[in-house]
Amino acid sequence: MIKNIRIMLFLGLALGLMALVGCTEEEPEEIDLSVKSETIEQGKWLKEVNTDLARYEPGKPVQFKLSLNEEVNKGKVFIQYKHLDKIVDEQNVKVKGENEITWEWTPAEDDFTGYMAEVFLVKSDKVVDHLNIGVDVSSDWGKFPRYGYLADYFIKDEEQQKSVIDNLNRFHINGLQFYDWQWYHEKPVKTENGQVVDQWKDIANRIVYKDAVENYISLAHDRNMKAMNYNLFFGASNEYEKYGIEKEWGLFKDANGNQLDVHPLPTLWAYDIQLFNPGDPNWQNAIFDSQQEVFETFDFDGWHVDQLGDRSPLWTADGTPINLAHTYQQFLENAHEELQVDLVMNAVSQYGQQEIAKAPVEFLYTESWDEPMYQDLKGIIDHNWEFSDGELNTVLAAYMNYDLSDSRGYFNAPGILLANATIFAAGGAHIELGENMLSKEYFPHKTLEIEDELHNQMVSYYDFMVAYENLLRDGAVEIDKEVTTDSNISITKDAKQGSVWNFNKQKDNKEILHFINYTDATSMEWKDADGTQPEPKLQENVSITITADKEVSKVWMATPDAYSGSSIELDYVQEGNEVTFTLPSLKYWDMVVVEYKS
Repeated sequence: MIKNIRIMLFLGLALGLMALVGCTEEEPEEIDLSVKSETIEQGKWLKEVNTDLARYEPGKPVQFKLSLNEEVNKGKVFIQYKHLDKIVDEQNVKVKGENEITWEWTPAEDDFTGYMAEVFLVKSDKVVDHLNIGVDVSSDWGKFPRYGYLADYFIKDEEQQKSVIDNLNRFHINGLQFYDWQWYHEKPVKTENGQVVDQWKDIANRIVYKDAVENYISLAHDRNMKAMNYNLFFGASNEYEKYGIEKEWGLFKDANGNQLDVHPLPTLWAYDIQLFNPGDPNWQNAIFDSQQEVFETFDFDGWHVDQLGDRSPLWTADGTPINLAHTYQQFLENAHEELQVDLVMNAVSQYGQQEIAKAPVEFLYTESWDEPMYQDLKGIIDHNWEFSDGELNTVLAAYMNYDLSDSRGYFNAPGILLANATIFAAGGAHIELGENMLSKEYFPHKTLEIEDELHNQMVSYYDFMVAYENLLRDGAVEIDKEVTTDSNISITKDAKQGSVWNFNKQKDNKEILHFINYTDATSMEWKDADGTQPEPKLQENVSITITADKEVSKVWMATPDAYSGSSIELDYVQEGNEVTFTLPSLKYWDMVVVEYKS
């Protein structure tokens, strides 16, 4: 049962209203707000809401901009700010025929805190439209990373670049991987006569404009996004000797030091990548010097360090066997000491992740290849949390609709949403959004488009990840809990085709129950390579019974699939050590929070 939220509006009651343009001077009134109001026609009036930044420093104001589909001559916009299910602040703005409304709100000083701003349009004392947006207040982007990418630097139109960054900002992307912006791997910054050139070709022989790189960095910083310089940590062109690099520093496929390890690339590309020993101090000095030139030339915030996975067996030039993963921690420690920038390193199929987790990185990043099942995604995130002793969150590079993207078309929405439901519920994030959306490991590849409906659904998912980050990504501990249903569905503790997967966590006095709907899945492989995963049927009024050894004080739920992610309170019955409640609906993913009395 949902409790209507009663908002008493009195002149001068709240300090936030004092500073708000358009506050009313009318007699006190009462308005019932409910995200399930029968009078809501979602999207009829309210088009979209945006914030000025992807992440906010504690104590800094949030600037909101609300766009309307058409002019509203009479009405009010009510805003409720929630932390989890609790209202922490309220505001209202009178509508006077505008198509766009702006206002400001300053959250509390609490660091690493997620909020949901719920926006209601009220006409004739009835709620007629509703939408939400998440707000992340965090002093360090690496605490709750939401990673995106850029890959096109041949565009010099600033408005076009701004449009890309504005879109990523709506998804609260707080860090960007600048993929393949560089000239040579060992010499990223191309110079002539001591001056940085205006343009160069990347490894795929695509044009890169210096101005485009610089402008993207500036636009990212304007939105409080970190700009990460992408480069391999052990790669060079076949002209490496021109830049003082010696073959003896290399990685060799034979113990005699004859065959340098090479990563082949398409024939029309600039070069195949020659590979060097990341544990060799000479190589480290060379690559650190080249990276220092990058940071002196461009205003990047850090280095996205790439690798190529397990390439064993490998030897040094003198025939000493090399365990490549064992070089990672020292390399990253030395890089951090030399460069003093943020570091993130890719673990290809988890190769070397245990070593990376001990190094000074912002978060853990896994490019998933050998982990094909939905449950594997959660397994990666869980293992990374253990590797880092409960300190570092995870971003997954998990490429969707891989084979479908061999030809032009559209991303398959059910496959995308089911994968993101799995990743977000498990506490991870998904690098997928940039100028387009990722379907291949080569980021510039873009043949599939995002339809408007999927775009809007994904906005809701990212708002949800931000608003509930303190339950999803902030130290909740996995618990074993008995969860059953008498409804006509199967609930399982493992991710199984034809069932609802349930796993549970605990934080403070709260238990967080996740329900992910695979009842209509035709495959349990997350990649949805051919784009054939069907849309799950909506499950309604699903009765759930859980065990509880303490007295429950409240049960509430939220889902990115309904009410724009707003929390709703649930009726429950507790009899002895059992608690029963009903999920109003289950599409892809529901999160239920059971609160216990202290």
